[in-house]
Amino acid sequence: MNKPIKHSADATTVEEGLAIQEANARFDSKAATELAMQNTLLTPRFYTTDFDELDAIDVSSVREDWDRLIDQMEADPNKGHFKKNEDWDHVDWEGMEPKLKKEFIDFLVSSCTAEFSGCVLYKEMKRRGNNKDITQLFQLMARDEARHAGFINDALREAGVAVNLGFLTQQKKYTYFRPKFIYYATYLSEKIGYARYITIFRHLEKHPEHRFHPIFKWFQEWCNDEFSHGEAFALLMKTDPKLTSGGNVLWIKFFLTAVYATMYVRDHQRPAFHNALGVDPDWYAHEVFTKTSDISRQIFPITLDIEHPRWSAGLRRLQKANADLAAARAQTGIAARVRSMAAQMRAAAAFVGLYTIPARKHAVPASTRMEPVY
Repeated sequence: MNKPIKHSADATTVEEGLAIQEANARFDSKAATELAMQNTLLTPRFYTTDFDELDAIDVSSVREDWDRLIDQMEADPNKGHFKKNEDWDHVDWEGMEPKLKKEFIDFLVSSCTAEFSGCVLYKEMKRRGNNKDITQLFQLMARDEARHAGFINDALREAGVAVNLGFLTQQKKYTYFRPKFIYYATYLSEKIGYARYITIFRHLEKHPEHRFHPIFKWFQEWCNDEFSHGEAFALLMKTDPKLTSGGNVLWIKFFLTAVYATMYVRDHQRPAFHNALGVDPDWYAHEVFTKTSDISRQIFPITLDIEHPRWSAGLRRLQKANADLAAARAQTGIAARVRSMAAQMRAAAAFVGLYTIPARKHAVPASTRMEPVY
């Protein structure tokens, strides 16, 4: 008789992984779940879309690359990887500097929510569809995201907090995106996730004294999953050339700008976290933007000009406006509302300034498939 699965890392399907998470929900934290439930411009969201349109995708034009990617994902090289082992060092949560602890928990909760958001979306795509190619892909991606979310929750439980993922599924607000917007946003989310994790992983390889938590040791395999998921969305976009040409290039530029700007602002809210890692947030942002831009050339006909003199200045203005907005919203009264409106207008103007920087154009390669090299 086979032994029952004990950990989400060993689950072979998303359903098994979520069942394990549900069994652990009794240990989860109300405070962490409430944090994950927040819906702001900077917090991860849950998405829904037109599943019939997704089900109608024909991947025959990218069949060779598609089958190679599916074979790679079905081989499941990371099965059993995302769980604690002898490399998991003891974490002194009680002795951790309070500001660092707060920011690190915020980072973990945000990461867990983002991973689980992907899991929920991919699982629903798989459940609603009849197209074997599409349902197979989303089953595999949902499996991976469930593992990632479960692993982060394991780290949170050590700190006495964790996110009730089942509660999120039922209660968090869902945002509708058209399929093409799902492609742009999710492709960039997966690829920038890869760039973020691998940049931290490589930095800590050189400076292990800054590895203040063992979860960073798992970032290489983690980011390789993110890379594969991004490859899948690149192939989905490749099936319809209209998605990356004409007026849709303006949408691509919008999502590139929004994803980069959101990352910059969010990371500058965690100074103690980045200081503990020995990472300057501005350096880190530029490294991640550079990697993501290099990768996204596989499918997008433009990249943002992150070397333009208006780029860094615009990001700083956006970050300052966001900080002022948060301060105003923490207060009450007419004066606070006026400051809040002024900060929102400044943030909008800063974003428009970033968006209107001329993009760099290039030819898209015939084959989109890439392998992680960083």
